[in-house]
Formats: sequence, C-alpha cells, structure tokens
Amino acid sequence: MAVATQTPEEGVGVKKISRNSTLLRIFRYVVVRLFTLFITIVIGIYLTIVIANMGGYVDQIMRSEINDRITQSFAANPATQQMDPAVRKKLIQEKIALEEKRLGLNTPIAIRNARYLSNALLLNLGRAINMTSDSGSKQVRLIILERLPATLLLMGTSQLFLFFSSIFIALSLSRNYGNIWDKVVIALSPTSAVPPWFYGIFLILIFSAALKILPFGGMVDSPPPPNTFDYSISVLKHLILPGFSLVISSFFISVYNYRTFFLIYSSEDYVDMAKAKGLPSRDIERTYILRPTLPTIITNFSLIIITLWTGALFTETVFLWPGLGRTLFRAIGLYDIPIIVGSTIIYAYLLAMTVFLLDFVYALVDPRVKIGQ
Repeated sequence: MAVATQTPEEGVGVKKISRNSTLLRIFRYVVVRLFTLFITIVIGIYLTIVIANMGGYVDQIMRSEINDRITQSFAANPATQQMDPAVRKKLIQEKIALEEKRLGLNTPIAIRNARYLSNALLLNLGRAINMTSDSGSKQVRLIILERLPATLLLMGTSQLFLFFSSIFIALSLSRNYGNIWDKVVIALSPTSAVPPWFYGIFLILIFSAALKILPFGGMVDSPPPPNTFDYSISVLKHLILPGFSLVISSFFISVYNYRTFFLIYSSEDYVDMAKAKGLPSRDIERTYILRPTLPTIITNFSLIIITLWTGALFTETVFLWPGLGRTLFRAIGLYDIPIIVGSTIIYAYLLAMTVFLLDFVYALVDPRVKIGQ
C-alpha cells in the first residue's frame, strides 16, 4: 500500500491558504460588525431625537414660550406702549417669526430631525438652545467638556473602588462559602434595589443636617480655598457623600454577583482534580477560577469605564455636583435637545467601540473564542 506524503512546499502552501482564509474571515467579520454597529447607532440616535422632541410637542412649548416672552417684553417697554396697536402687533409677529427662524422652528420637524442626526453622527454638536457654559458659550462641545472633569472625578472614584473592592471581597467569600459574612452579603443584596440618590438624601440628613460634619452639596467650598492643598481637601470633603451613596447602592449586589461566578467555577471537576494533585490554592484560583471569569470581569470593567461619561443623573442633582449628569438633567427640563443628543451620541460611539473591541479581547483571553465564528 502506498502512503501519501506531503512535501515541504505543499505544507507551506497549506499554511498560507489557512492564514489567508483566517484573515479573510476576520476582515468579513470586521466589516459586518462595524456596519451593524453603525446602523444600531443611527437608529438609537434618531429615536433619542424623536423622544427628546416628544414628536413635535416640544416645538409647541417653545413657540408658546417665545410668544409669551416677546409679548411681555413689548408690553413692559415704554417706547412700544405708545404705538398703534396694529403696528405693535405687527412688530410682535415679526419678532416672533425671527426668533422661531433663529431656533429653526420654521423648518419641518422631519427635516430638522434629519439635520440633528447627520450633525450628531459627524460630532458636530452645534449650539445649545437655553443652556450656557460658565464662560457664557452656547457651544455644546464646550458645555460638555466643562462638566466632564467633575463627572470623571465622582464616577471614576466611586465606580473603580466599587469594582475592585467587589472582586476582592467576592473572591474571599467564595473561599469561605457559607460563613457569617457570606450570609450577611446575601441578606443585604436586596438593598441594592434602592437608587443611590435615595441613599444620598439620608446621608445628607445624617452627616450634614444632624452631625454637621460634611457639606450638603457642591464640589468645593464657597469661596474656593486659594491654595491647591486646601482646595483638594475641600473637593475630597464634598466627594465623600455622593461617592459613598453611589458605592453603597450597588456594593452588595455587585459582591453577590461576582461571588456567584467564582463559586460556579470553583465547583468544577477540574478544580477538584487540581486540589487532589496538591496544587497551591493561589494557583488554582488564578488559573482555574479567575481566568474563566475574565470575559465577564473585562466586560463589566469596560462598561464601567464608558459609564463614567454619563454621570449620575439624579445623584449629581441631589448633591448639586456640577457634572454631566446634572447638566443632562437640566437639559431635559429645559428641552435643550442639542445637549441631550450630544451626550447620547458620544456615549453611543463609546459603547459601540467597546463592544467591537471586546470581541477581540475575548479571543485573546479565551482560546475557545474564534473571531468570525
């Protein structure tokens, strides 16, 4: 019987074909994935624009506000009080028409929504309608960038502390399954159903109103301390209550979730086999428990990083924290659509980029995952 053998040239050819097939598969996957993510962003942003405008109801509110404001300004102006009523009415109508044109209310809503969408996708955030930055600018980009550092400080401090402390404590609890602390965490996990701003109100009542040891709100004392050290201490003092309210509202459920993942993998047969072989417990945790949970941990960490951008809507408002969350809350109340759309489009892009990159990260940390398959 003849045995088929493969020459070195044929082996090189097979490897080259396999490599080209892999690259083609990855290229196809990248193109399709980016296209689907872009379509998702377009749909999400357009829905945000429609919802923010309430299907045109906000236009009616703005027209009524313009009409009342201009009519009252003419009525309070002594120079216009002596005018003929017909002339005054004509001037009022012309002024109203100019203001509506300036705000784009004379353009059909479908066309304006399309313009909002195209500008948002190009990150041309435009000008706010009612809100201004501290420097007096109406540029949405400047308003967002001005509020961003405060939000990154609050959300970054609280969420990163929550993430790392939850993993550390959950891993410790998984080693001591069923002890008193494990039961305490399980019993307190339903408390995470309470929103952080609700905890914030109680913290203000206790530490600010009753004990008077921490400030009620804001980011720094008024007037701000002149030197850098005192300014930093003041910011830290104002950061304690809002940061703690964000941490305590999610702490127990976060620890419970990670603990559950660690317990699931620690009960696998290969973990028992590793223990039987006498491997050190630290090596078992690192290799057989932590590594299989890496995709979940990386996903949670990535989502935490991009949610730093959004801020805490109600918590920042309760504590008068000058961040993006409070800015977005005010924009919703003032029907300032450019601010709402600007915040949403940036978050959408960050989320899409994160989802896209996570597919490649999963392939790196988990050999079972193949990109494009």
